Amino acid sequence: MTLAAHRGEILHCLDDPAAAGTDAVGHYPDGLLLLEDGHVVSAGDFADLASQVPAGIEILHHRDALIIPGLVDTHVHYPQCEVIASYGTRLLDWLETHTFPAESRFGNPAHAADTAEFFLDELLRNGTTTALVFGTVHAESVEAFFTAAQKRHLRMICGKVMMDRNAPAELLDTAESSYHDSEALIRRWHGRDRLGYAVTPRFAPTSTGEQLAMAGRLLMEYPGVHLHTHVAENPEECRWVAELFPEANDYVDVYHRHGLLGRRSVLAHGIHLSPAEWKRLAETGSALSHCPLSNLFIGSGLFDYRAAREHGVRVGLGTDVGGGDSFSILRVINEAYKVQQLQDNNLAPLQSFYLATLGGARALELDAHIGNFAPGKEADFVVLDYDATPLIARRIRACRDVMERLFVMEMLGDDRAIRETRVLGEVAHRRAG
Repeated sequence: MTLAAHRGEILHCLDDPAAAGTDAVGHYPDGLLLLEDGHVVSAGDFADLASQVPAGIEILHHRDALIIPGLVDTHVHYPQCEVIASYGTRLLDWLETHTFPAESRFGNPAHAADTAEFFLDELLRNGTTTALVFGTVHAESVEAFFTAAQKRHLRMICGKVMMDRNAPAELLDTAESSYHDSEALIRRWHGRDRLGYAVTPRFAPTSTGEQLAMAGRLLMEYPGVHLHTHVAENPEECRWVAELFPEANDYVDVYHRHGLLGRRSVLAHGIHLSPAEWKRLAETGSALSHCPLSNLFIGSGLFDYRAAREHGVRVGLGTDVGGGDSFSILRVINEAYKVQQLQDNNLAPLQSFYLATLGGARALELDAHIGNFAPGKEADFVVLDYDATPLIARRIRACRDVMERLFVMEMLGDDRAIRETRVLGEVAHRRAG
């Protein structure tokens, strides 16, 4: 039995603030996080819990900092590290010019392994401890990713892209081969340590109806896996889907007809949705990943978080690297706030914090394991540095309460604000200096 104790200001969400109000937050200005074998024993006021720390156990004191749960990225492409911040136009041109050439290299296991190592280091450097991740069409890409994630004891979800049309020949599989390759990966990796598998058709235009049906078959045969894809990111894309699937009522209906919607389904973007599509997502319990960095970078549009709330659709935050231009969920929060401001919808600091932690965990159906400091949860957490930059330090000194401090970190923070990232209580990243 390994015990550990961490003292400092602690903040986590117990529920959705939009639903539970002030009861949704656990805040301890001088708090104690007590761990046993990489899991949370308790979190609360130091004065109340200090007596639970056995003699001889060092209490690590994180001064001038905020201890929060590990950040959750609900949509990101690990093979696109080398095309991040690539100049381009709209989504479809961006895919052809940058994404597809980069992904064509991932049949090489050495290249996939090197990229997976770099990618996970970047996530941890930015305080992200769990992510829902795209591989490429190559099974080797997923093997490399899971191998690297397992070595770091991370809770990660990944999947092989299914893509049998409308892409370069070297990136195409078939409906049959995508089923068998995905099934083999599921049997090898899903549920192994902290790893999960996501059935991953790229998006409707690059899969035939036969392949989407095979994806639905996998979900039916392996009900514990996830579904990860894109939806309604770009107007041109939506028109293309209507042409390719004339029998469907709309974009979301394409996925519904093939059995791809449900509680473990996460669809990225969802910018251009009709009322009927919002209703269908809510009825099926499907979740959306809001990716403002890439939505703005590629010029796709503004996500309607108000509509998501009104329809009861779960939402998490995603960097969408490489369309997104940063690995930092703090940067994602910054842009999400601005996107809502442009729609006369204020995103409160605690609400965006919820989306980045417990809300993201709920979107991935992982909240039994991660997302806050409830007893028994896995102890993935981040130490945010109030002295990360001279500007942050100066601004923090002028704050009156934790919500002001949180908002400052959300608006001014990036990888420099991450003092430590811990996985199952152990240091996975510590900022130099």
